[in-house]
Amino acid sequence: MIVSENPAIRCVGAVIHDPRGRLLLVKRAHEPGSGKWSLPGGRVEHGETDHSAVRREVREETGLSVTVGELVGRVLRPAPKGTYEILDYSCRTNEWTLCAGDDAADAIWADSATFATLDAEGALTEGLADCLRSWDCLPRNE
Repeated sequence: MIVSENPAIRCVGAVIHDPRGRLLLVKRAHEPGSGKWSLPGGRVEHGETDHSAVRREVREETGLSVTVGELVGRVLRPAPKGTYEILDYSCRTNEWTLCAGDDAADAIWADSATFATLDAEGALTEGLADCLRSWDCLPRNE
């Protein structure tokens, strides 16, 4: 049996827009990316499906209940002991009141101006703006 020295660590993320086109962001409370704004998400636990992991992570970090949709994109990031393979899914919710918890220090609905400011200030996790732009998932104004 061959064991990779750099195993893939499966993670998921959620791309959620509210009816006004704002994008849900969480401020990470822990590494990687502590203090930076990112999409809600985290590691897929053993025996868990991607969809159930997305629902769990969004609930833990924002208090929202979501319906998980299509895969939007995939990102690979270096990890201390391997590589994070992050699969981001489009999600819908009928709830709009955020309650940051678990690994999130804060949660906001970011409009395009707020997102652009966070990006210009270097307050987003590395590569987030570029990924969202390439996936056509940036905040949209009404």
